Amino acid sequence: MVLAGGCKSPEQFSPRQTYESGWLDLNRGELNSALLKAEAGLHHFPSPESDWYWRFTILKGETLLRLHRSGESLALLERELPPSLSASDLAVWRRMTQGAANAFLRRFEESGKLLGEAEKLAEAHAPSLLGEVALRKGTLAFLRNDPEVTAAEYHKALALAQNYKDGFLEAAARGSLGLIATRQEHYDESIDWDRSALELSRSLNAQSSVARILGNLGWSYFELGDYDQSLSLFQQSGDAFSHIGVLDLQTRALIMTGLTHYYLRDFDNAEKESEQALKVARSIRDPVLITQCLNNLSMVALSRQQPEPAEKFNLEAHQSARSSADPDGELSATLISGRIQTALNHYREAQDDLAAVIREPKAATAVRWEAEARLAKLYDMQHQNARAEQAYRRSIETIQSARSSVGQDELRFTFLSSSIDFFDDYIDFLIRQGRVEDALKIADLTRASALTVGSQTANVDAYSLIRNLHPQRIAQKSRATLLLYWLGRNQSHLWVISPSEISHILLPKQSEIEPIVKSYREAVLDGRDLLASGDTDGRKLYSMLIEPAKKLLAKDSRVILLPAESLYGLNFESLIVPGPVPHYWIEDVTLSTASSLTVLSGSRVKNEEAVKNLLLIGNAQAPNSDFPPLAQASAEMAKIAGHFPQSEEEVLEGKQATPSAYIRSHPERFSYLHFVTHGTASHTRPLESAVILSQDGDSFKLYARDIVAHPLQAQLVTISACNGAGTRAYAGEGLVGLSWAFLRAGAHNVIASLWEVSDASSTPQLMDALYEGLTHGEDPATALRNAKLSILKANSHSVFAKPFYWAPFQLYAGS
Repeated sequence: MVLAGGCKSPEQFSPRQTYESGWLDLNRGELNSALLKAEAGLHHFPSPESDWYWRFTILKGETLLRLHRSGESLALLERELPPSLSASDLAVWRRMTQGAANAFLRRFEESGKLLGEAEKLAEAHAPSLLGEVALRKGTLAFLRNDPEVTAAEYHKALALAQNYKDGFLEAAARGSLGLIATRQEHYDESIDWDRSALELSRSLNAQSSVARILGNLGWSYFELGDYDQSLSLFQQSGDAFSHIGVLDLQTRALIMTGLTHYYLRDFDNAEKESEQALKVARSIRDPVLITQCLNNLSMVALSRQQPEPAEKFNLEAHQSARSSADPDGELSATLISGRIQTALNHYREAQDDLAAVIREPKAATAVRWEAEARLAKLYDMQHQNARAEQAYRRSIETIQSARSSVGQDELRFTFLSSSIDFFDDYIDFLIRQGRVEDALKIADLTRASALTVGSQTANVDAYSLIRNLHPQRIAQKSRATLLLYWLGRNQSHLWVISPSEISHILLPKQSEIEPIVKSYREAVLDGRDLLASGDTDGRKLYSMLIEPAKKLLAKDSRVILLPAESLYGLNFESLIVPGPVPHYWIEDVTLSTASSLTVLSGSRVKNEEAVKNLLLIGNAQAPNSDFPPLAQASAEMAKIAGHFPQSEEEVLEGKQATPSAYIRSHPERFSYLHFVTHGTASHTRPLESAVILSQDGDSFKLYARDIVAHPLQAQLVTISACNGAGTRAYAGEGLVGLSWAFLRAGAHNVIASLWEVSDASSTPQLMDALYEGLTHGEDPATALRNAKLSILKANSHSVFAKPFYWAPFQLYAGS
């Protein structure tokens, strides 16, 4: 007979090989294999008189612990070791396993006592295990919600792991430090720890560690509001735990997957996965998991305007949380109860619930700001305007404080995803109060936070910032009319800002606007002749978004758009003005785009005396078949170079056009930068968007994150490349990609494309006309508009008159 798990037949059984192989399986997360090998050893050594019996018993106990079968583990290890082993590594492992099992069963006093004994034994007899003891003491402190002790023990475990060159322990310690950093809301730090832990775990093939860290990373991205990223990570974590066979952690990942679907407004999948998780949680009798499932199901029912079933789930969640001494679960249930009572018009009960959450000092920031915002909405519903105002302001201060604590741009992008609805409520409240300018300032407060980091406004509190914002002065300084949009759940808003007045216009709600935006964008990308076809979507969008402000916009006026949500991906110039002679809106206005009033307020007036010099990069050597040579690149570069004296330009072409050559050129010296090359846009990691250049060692990509790191003073950066503007719009940031990166680096204006452009089209002609205008003193917005109109007029009966060819390039205004 051959034993399962790869053990040899009885006459060939090697206890040492099986034992060592079992521990290796255990550390790698192959828990079922480790358990089979432990049981095979006990089959061969059933007598407690044998040292091997105890070794395989300890191995089995530790495996059961990692399978989260803590009760079985404790029962197995109840018998005392013989005196001959009382001062061995086995004695340390026995106490460590018992201590950890008691911690997971929330018997904290007993756990602390056992881990203290393990530490003393390790100091005396097995110092190489002190790191493992520290890791478990850290976990006990984590479960006790003692972050200072947790961090100290995890750091101690990391140092000892590195000292003893224990890779498995080091990976676990790094992942644990990531976990406590997330609990402390230090998301930049947590993600850095988790990424290093994940890399090390994968190199060791430590599958259980990989599964845990994927889940921890998912939690960090979830708290940051990056639900697309967190959903993928939770699903990967759940699949990994399923393979390993750790049922409760697999269920926890499924719960978080369901919760993420809820925040993505996919309520069907949120309900399906929460119900599936609840079934498993009940089968394993885990009250903490049961509470989480019930809270999820309560929120789904509320989203469907079903307060009665939500209340039923909520009552059971409260009971489950109290029975298991689960303060986090009970706090979430109390917050949900406040929502339910509000829906039932039980205002006093709702107020008591929400106030209880706000008073809780250990409430997570996201929980507190939601409670504050929902309390504000509750006061608003009761027409208690002063109290509503106070609560709205408190909520936004909490949100802004948490947002500013996130240091990395890429992590800050998604931060407002979970709170943007609360801003929507506040804006509607202010509009009902007739406070048009205050509502405008709150709308702007959500925008472009990362673009203002490092500026003089970075460390100013939210309300000081908006008090010092003067929209009409910005319009006067910009010599333009500003159109700021807000897309809301119940209604949308447009503010029209001129040097003399601020006007407010109500627009249809977001769910009515966005399908038409999507349809029209698809029509543009299909290359349709929209004027000739009598396209209705282009007319509808003009009627919805522009017509209400038409009387406030003079013919040939300058307009700066500040879009919102899906409107960032729409070229407003291509909207169709109805009438006896339908035409594109570009014929009526000079248009540019900005992210926020705050960014525009920091813009500098163009210095006419500044040196007009050019850094021209492109016609790169194709690095691979994904980025073939651009047939018109050389011609476009020649046309652009012809607009500058040779003494005032630097050209990096062919093999000289590399990422490092861009950095070495000191791009901050130039007033104009122009790229003629391929570009890529990353939807999931926008700072991974890149300009494609010639091979430079191992790299041929100039990444957005590298662009941000090198300050610019350019009057204009032009990215004559595909998808230069980016493909993903974030609440509070807009489209994030190459254009965003150049603006963040300090460029005053950026021209970039919203979609892929063929260089065999009108692009070289358009760029030549653009620089012709610039050299004759036109500002970038005027020069770009005139270049586009020249394409339209010269090709009025050709394919190039279609918006697909002239509309992708947009001008983005920076500081």
